[in-house]
Amino acid sequence: MTAVTDHTGHAEHPQGEPSDRVVLVAGKRPERERRGTAPCEQPAATHEGDDGEHAREGRRADRTSVKGEAGAQDDADADTGARDGSAAVCSAAGPPQVRAQDDDLHACVERDGLADGTETGTGWDDGLIARRLPETAAAHEVAVIVGPRGTAVRQPEPLAYDGPLRSRLDALRELVGLSRTRLDGDTLAEAGRVLDEATTRRRLSGEHTVVAVAGATGSGKSMLFNALAGVAISETGVRRPTTAAPIACSWSDGAAGLIDRLGIPGRLRRRPVQNADGESRLDGLVLIDLPDHDSAVVQHREQVDRILELVDAIIWVVDPEKYADAVLHERYLRPLAGHAEVMFVVLNQVDRLPGEAADHVLDDLRRLLDGDGIALGEYGEPGATVLALSALTGEGMGELREALGQFVAERGAAARRVSADVDAAAVRLRPVYAAGQRMGLSEEAREEFAGRLADAVGATAAGEAAERAWLRNANRACGTPWLRLWRWCRDRRAPTTGRLPVPAPVDEEATARQRVEQAVRTVADRAAGGLPAPWAQAVREAAVRGAQELPEALDELAVRAATPPERPPRPGWWPASVLAQASMTFFQVIGVLWLLGQVVGFMPANLGVPMLLMAVGVIGGPAIEWSCRMAARAPARRYGLEAERRLREAAAGCGRARVLDPVAAELLRYQEVREQYAKVTGAGAGARVG
Repeated sequence: MTAVTDHTGHAEHPQGEPSDRVVLVAGKRPERERRGTAPCEQPAATHEGDDGEHAREGRRADRTSVKGEAGAQDDADADTGARDGSAAVCSAAGPPQVRAQDDDLHACVERDGLADGTETGTGWDDGLIARRLPETAAAHEVAVIVGPRGTAVRQPEPLAYDGPLRSRLDALRELVGLSRTRLDGDTLAEAGRVLDEATTRRRLSGEHTVVAVAGATGSGKSMLFNALAGVAISETGVRRPTTAAPIACSWSDGAAGLIDRLGIPGRLRRRPVQNADGESRLDGLVLIDLPDHDSAVVQHREQVDRILELVDAIIWVVDPEKYADAVLHERYLRPLAGHAEVMFVVLNQVDRLPGEAADHVLDDLRRLLDGDGIALGEYGEPGATVLALSALTGEGMGELREALGQFVAERGAAARRVSADVDAAAVRLRPVYAAGQRMGLSEEAREEFAGRLADAVGATAAGEAAERAWLRNANRACGTPWLRLWRWCRDRRAPTTGRLPVPAPVDEEATARQRVEQAVRTVADRAAGGLPAPWAQAVREAAVRGAQELPEALDELAVRAATPPERPPRPGWWPASVLAQASMTFFQVIGVLWLLGQVVGFMPANLGVPMLLMAVGVIGGPAIEWSCRMAARAPARRYGLEAERRLREAAAGCGRARVLDPVAAELLRYQEVREQYAKVTGAGAGARVG
């Protein structure tokens, strides 16, 4: 049930029926004032014609139930009013006629820690400030409205984000997931906090806007808070700090979850004095009065910093003396420059400035805000709202109420705050995602790496050895038999030392390993060039891990390359040259036998023919051998190049599998996170970051 408090302080039902009015007066216990007699004030038994005894027993039973309930619940959820974000509205269980009794009301107030000027379950004794007002403050009495039993309270709709904001949050979540193994927890902490808070805020009411009133000591923020609420809720005075804990004031029901999220207990939740106009303009507003952000008490500053991260909007209250305070601008306004659309900057106490001084101070304040990077919402542009007013005299309060009412009615502050938080998180993450230049491995760098590995494995030397081996085989196959016999005899007469084949010297092996390590470092540096430090380090580590067994693998390739094949391929002219060499040898043999036959008289004397045959054989054999050697150069060169190519490809494949592929995987991961970062910043997936 909603009641309206008139100018005399009487509470009336919407139906116009009189009811009990319970007020909190300074220094007094809650008292009841009766205006006439209404059916709702009579016990149920009286309406049924009973003598009232059963009603009295029912009241005693209900009082016992209420007091027991009060002892069982704590300050955070002491009553339905606390759950609805207002400790001043007590909705006790029981019939209306019982809840209207003095004792029941006293139990309800005690449950909120307001009876007899004491508080329950807390060491802070500022409780309900309204009870400390002087008697002349009757116009600011806080009405404690008691609703009927079983009244259904409509749950507010949860907050809904639009498509672009959801896409940005999904991209930020994907970004954090892809980066957990590459970046430290401190770097991703702010992004994780933004995601958690965005998820939590989405589950809560989208019909309410939580606005914090923040300011320095003596700026008058609590007075402004009271002026907006229409009742003295937050204590004001010369004692510093005055506000020791945040106080919540909700203009409508259903904000309990939002206030619980801020950690404000039920005893510090209030409801304003509402009239028809104020209720319609500020419906959905949840106003939070914060401690001084420059308080000498560390706990106060910690509370301010914590709640400022959770509210939907902020009203910064400055005064003519501290509006240029370096702490305010450097610690709060400048870091929150991206949140200009959810910020109000109010120059309070303008009644202290004579003549046009207020305009000059307001212009200087705008200049300072512009220097902080805060966009000002002037001429219809999105940005912070800057106003000048006096909470004491009421000057400019109407303009603030109108601007705040329009701001709350739009119901877009929560989404804009989350969007600004995402922007701030993206700015913090920019150094670890934005590349300074074109990244990746060029084809030239890959070829250079393969060439370095080929040199380390001796691909060129292996090709030359294969070429020489092919030439030797050709010479042996196409050479004269007498030359081959001489070479065989020479090899047989060569003294044997009995030594085993000498392996490669140790210094040569060390040089080859150093070449491999140098090649890996070079390609890793080129791949990491221009990358942010964490990703550059990840690329180098991937290259080093892959290169741990690379020298051994290259050695195996070199051993296999050093082993010649069983039979090198032969060109088509090879058999013809072998046949021609055999023919030359045959001519020599026939000429010699012919001459011997003539010597022994077996054949008639004729020196011309055998000498001719011998000359053809002797001259033709070396000529064929020389011709074959000339003809074998090109095939031998091709054979050597092919052997070198195979070894180079094998070395390049080994290096690619062990070094380049892991490096490429890291670069691909960075490409993915960079695309997600582009989505987070709103630049789109195809945008280039950096």
